[in-house]
Amino acid sequence: MKNFVIPLVRLILLTVLFVPSLSKGQCNDEQITVIISLDGFRWDYPVKTNTPALNKIAAAGVKAEALIPSFPSKTFPNHYTLATGLVPDHHGLVNNAFYDREMDKPYAIGNKEARFNGAFYGGEPIWITARKQGLITASYFWVGTDVSINGMQPDYWKKYDGSVPFSQRIDTIISWLNLPEGKRPRLIMGYYHEPDGVGHNYGPDDKRTFELITEIDHYTGILYDRIRALPHSNCINFIVLSDHGMGPITSEKNIALSEHIKEHWPVRPEGGNPNFNFYAEGSYADSVYLALKPLEGISVWKAGEVPDHLNYGKNPRVGDVIAVADSSWSITLNKPKKKFTGGTHGYDPANTDMHAIFYADGPAFKIGYVHPAFSNVHVYSLLAKLLGIEPAPTDGNIEAVRDMLKD
Repeated sequence: MKNFVIPLVRLILLTVLFVPSLSKGQCNDEQITVIISLDGFRWDYPVKTNTPALNKIAAAGVKAEALIPSFPSKTFPNHYTLATGLVPDHHGLVNNAFYDREMDKPYAIGNKEARFNGAFYGGEPIWITARKQGLITASYFWVGTDVSINGMQPDYWKKYDGSVPFSQRIDTIISWLNLPEGKRPRLIMGYYHEPDGVGHNYGPDDKRTFELITEIDHYTGILYDRIRALPHSNCINFIVLSDHGMGPITSEKNIALSEHIKEHWPVRPEGGNPNFNFYAEGSYADSVYLALKPLEGISVWKAGEVPDHLNYGKNPRVGDVIAVADSSWSITLNKPKKKFTGGTHGYDPANTDMHAIFYADGPAFKIGYVHPAFSNVHVYSLLAKLLGIEPAPTDGNIEAVRDMLKD
């Protein structure tokens, strides 16, 4: 028995001595960052329903009380803010749909000619910053990565196709991580289009929304576990976040623009519920402003008069008048033909329904740390820090998120 105990003690000591070299934080190579966006995943969904994977990541690493979107809290503007560190008024994607007078072109996420026109995309997204400094990058559907911006795209990228199963996206990300050094990306960005759709259809507090949230969490857990099973997982930082939250709406609180803006006025509305930008000729900007300003459930400003906390209104693309519905109110072009309920986003980011999630685990992050809510303009600076590259000028600051990182 004594002869058995001594080797056993030695084995335990050796394990204690050598396991730390493979534990979290002990990476003797360059670190890799994988960042996944779950569109429309509200900050408090993990409280409302089961999200064991996100809970697991939070316990192993970091979670934020909330990630605060930029205005307008829409998908394309905020994904591009996450990528550039610039608010929409500065990077140019001022809404999911808008009009550029100088180019005399409209932009809309459903307009393929506009969406793939790099002239609409300002700033320097993180994949370009990284590539300029010699890093290999990859993206599976992140906004802007399937567009040639200043003649550059990630080394590996996919043209958006929402029908691609989440399992296939996971397989590809793992295949990229298994590439040999010299071909393996240091930055991988991924995008899941849910639970945004289900939130729009049923609202943020519906059973069907909760069911899909748990499903999305399941796929997030699969990716996380497969990453952690890789031989070089101790060098991989994994971030899960979202672009915005979701707020409940009902047809009982709806403003139909056609009932207040006369058809013969030379006014072009662009946008979508709950915010619109108006492009008017001459004095008709005043006409739009005066017609909408007195209405209940809406905030209306002339360009240049938007409240400072929204960081919005100075880019020419915002038009002449900006309107956003108050929380739980809707703005539509025409009066709805039937009653509706559901969800939407785009409201003032001060509305906590718009707040998003941020979870992270890896060698760079503390363990079991809860970070105060922070603006999404700081994510670019965080990614640059994780990648060890010099960031481009942004509206963000690494100091706002440094506390989540190990010393």
